[in-house]
Amino acid sequence: MTASIFILTGAGISAESGVATFRDAGGLWSKVKLEDVATPEGFLRDPAAVHAFYNARRANLREVEPNAAHYALARLQRDYEGEVTLVTQNIDDLHERAGSRSVIHMHGELSLSLCAHCGARAKAESDLSLTLSCAACGTASSLRPDVVWFGEMPYRMNEIYDRLMDADLFVSIGTSGAVYPAAGFVAEARTAGIRSLELNLEPSDGTFLFDEARHGPASKLVPAFVEAALAS
Repeated sequence: MTASIFILTGAGISAESGVATFRDAGGLWSKVKLEDVATPEGFLRDPAAVHAFYNARRANLREVEPNAAHYALARLQRDYEGEVTLVTQNIDDLHERAGSRSVIHMHGELSLSLCAHCGARAKAESDLSLTLSCAACGTASSLRPDVVWFGEMPYRMNEIYDRLMDADLFVSIGTSGAVYPAAGFVAEARTAGIRSLELNLEPSDGTFLFDEARHGPASKLVPAFVEAALAS
């Protein structure tokens, strides 16, 4: 039976495309306070500033393209005979633009808006602002980015844990190992006897928990991993 693969990706896989990271040296959290732009309380205090922050992130995303790591994972999903679950902590759409399907965005998607009043989601075709109303319920000034902020529960967690527990191999790509609950996946895998592999630019906080760790650029490590997986 072909092994089932569960893949988790983080900011490191998109950094080589030019998407700004959050936690690295010089990352976004060194320039803005996360409590101001990435918490429900920050949005209540100054929604205009929060919209400006995410509008800038959305503009940046329009200027970048998927890299070799994104394309390699899309190829793995397409050509691998076993099950491949792709979960990302990233709010960008680079996996989809590279051709990946059924990507689970546990922290939401920058390209979507969420109505704080009725919960409706819609494409964020343009910048979000306080002047926009929800197309579903008509409530004014109710739209926010459909991203998971600190203090909020990541999306689809029951499904994610079920898929992780059904996997034969857990692969963590480009993650710091500092943000929970995703940082706990490797410990869950270890307890369940699931093999684990870290592909990261440098050792993460949880490197010691992995069965194997390879360090270097995602654009080099991920295609090599995919080639080996398809060859086996």
